[in-house]
Amino acid sequence: MTDEELHRPLVGRPGGRALLNTPALLVDGPALDRNIARMAAFAASAGLRLRPHAKTHKSPDIARRQIAAGAVGQCCAKLGEAEALAAHGVDAGLLITSPVVGPSAVARLAALNLAATDLMCVVDHPEGARALGAAALAAGKPLTVLIDIDPGLHRTGVADAAAAVALFRVIGETAGLAYGGVQFYCGAHQHIAALAERRAAMEERAAYLRAVIAALTEAGGKPAIVTGGGTGTHRIDATLYVFTELQVGSYVFMDRQYLDCEFDLADPYETALMVESRVVSGNTPGLVTIDAGLKAFATEAGAPVVLSGAPAGTVYRFMGDEHGALIRRDGDLPGLGQAVTLGAPHCDPTVNLYDTYHVVDGDTLIALWPVAGRGRSR
Repeated sequence: MTDEELHRPLVGRPGGRALLNTPALLVDGPALDRNIARMAAFAASAGLRLRPHAKTHKSPDIARRQIAAGAVGQCCAKLGEAEALAAHGVDAGLLITSPVVGPSAVARLAALNLAATDLMCVVDHPEGARALGAAALAAGKPLTVLIDIDPGLHRTGVADAAAAVALFRVIGETAGLAYGGVQFYCGAHQHIAALAERRAAMEERAAYLRAVIAALTEAGGKPAIVTGGGTGTHRIDATLYVFTELQVGSYVFMDRQYLDCEFDLADPYETALMVESRVVSGNTPGLVTIDAGLKAFATEAGAPVVLSGAPAGTVYRFMGDEHGALIRRDGDLPGLGQAVTLGAPHCDPTVNLYDTYHVVDGDTLIALWPVAGRGRSR
């Protein structure tokens, strides 16, 4: 049975959360809204546009909340995510932050550009730019592109200032394209644990970005948009005075990777994403088994954290595809059938494992939201 079939009757029912079939992906609705409001207020106070990254939530419902709070659109890591948002009416101000290549994908991008408002995508290679221009020209609507600048990770982006200028010139010569600016996303810097080290690293990268922008400006390509930033660096990014907009994503949920980082925040972002599980076996002293294992969490960032339902000091350990263990040598553990709430180590790929957000306010299930962008990695 689908989540809709299983859980729609529980929406609005007092205590409905306790009746959820588990494991279930939960969102604390009030905490989510507070996180959205905090970031929107920060961006406004810093004079920066906010274009949050939908790769985190993959949800039209959350995107609409962000836009209602002041966001100018959404970033999407993949074309499929952008198509999913647009299909649910979130079709303005989308930026695809990874290069789109290959005939089929380029044709889809041109079609989405026709249907959407102010769509943008990044390019980092002359051949890719020319292919996009040809498709946009054939479709009859220009496509705005941003030059993706490699921040040092060597994943995507032009390698240096000279390559950025050369690509700017190709964009200018290619019918069907409009030059919008640059993207500079320092993904590797987001999880530097110590705040001072994170700041120093971003200041060094900002100096490099300024040099690239200076070269583009000298060539006639001063960027109107300089997009980048992330949850881990957003307060630092605002003090560098080089970005025009922020691509923050994980702030809506705050997974363990970000909670492990040092932040200078008087009003911190809250954990809003959880996985609800249940004890299914308890026959070994000091250990009970729950129904949330490798299939319930992204695992590259380690084990989830026990948030509630078990005593302080309880440790989670993966026990296979379907199961996890809660271990505590001293004291009681939850009994058979008892609910246990866990926090995700890494929110983006954990969300990708589920079809539905179960939105809760305390013990009440208040809504079911589809994870519309789940699996849309093409």
